Amino acid sequence: MNTYTDTEADNAWVQAQAESEAAKAIKIERETHKLEKRLCRQMGQAISDFNLIEEGDRIMVCMSGGKDSYGMLDILLKMKARAPVDFELVAVNLDQKQPGFPAHILPAYLKALGVEYHIETQDTYSIVKDKIPEGKTMCSLCSRLRRGILYRVARELKCNKLALGHHRDDMLQTFFLNMFFGGKLKGMPPKLVSDNGEFMVIRPLAYVAETDLIRWAEHRQFPIIPCTLCGSQENLQRLQVGNMLREWQKKHPGRIENMFSALQNVVPSHLMDAKLHGFKDLKITGIADEAGDTAFDEEEFKEASLPGIQVISM
Repeated sequence: MNTYTDTEADNAWVQAQAESEAAKAIKIERETHKLEKRLCRQMGQAISDFNLIEEGDRIMVCMSGGKDSYGMLDILLKMKARAPVDFELVAVNLDQKQPGFPAHILPAYLKALGVEYHIETQDTYSIVKDKIPEGKTMCSLCSRLRRGILYRVARELKCNKLALGHHRDDMLQTFFLNMFFGGKLKGMPPKLVSDNGEFMVIRPLAYVAETDLIRWAEHRQFPIIPCTLCGSQENLQRLQVGNMLREWQKKHPGRIENMFSALQNVVPSHLMDAKLHGFKDLKITGIADEAGDTAFDEEEFKEASLPGIQVISM
């Protein structure tokens, strides 16, 4: 027989709900802390592996208003606070005068953050609309104009490095885009001298998964600016490759990690580029070599690992 009064039952239910909510809040806080540690660890690992940041660097952090650039700046500021070297960060946004662009959002955010920043206003939108026929993608011309402007701004701000917010998934997509549509084994490097030879371009999010950046943006509640204001169609090829990678990861968890690891384990002697390996000049040595051709043996594959990422096989 139930001896609870209605009031007691209601109180018990409320208490149970409160305990459940408290437990849920603790779990979310714990997961968020783990996420922050992972983001800092992976960025720190990329900085160390590729020597992305050095003493005295003045880095222009390119801000688009998207989750990736917000996340990059956020984690860079955390790294700066604990870094063994002294460097400067300057957040830069290019306002291209796209219709409906909320020009007040980034300045307000950056000012509140207390970081040095610069907003460059250039009406490249009108130029692109004038040059590109209706219905055609504007991305190529727009990016060329943007690059030239940002190089000038970096020069004026006396920056020696440009930090871009490309992450692990962007790098893999670029690799497959070049393979499928460009006929090249070429990706997106974590560090490379700019095409004009004047700056070092770095990608501190090289080891970071896009899903983690999405979660971090939600947690930090960044004031995201839409990337479709120009009205240009999304790059269909990149969209297709992105969908392909996500489907692979869904069906075969860990595949993206293995593919990304492959970008760091290139074996030129087992490809076909004569510029990278002297096939014509090869001679029989009579000396055993583990990297030699096993000819008739089936290739055996082992799990690859990435810094800060654990792949669990079921």
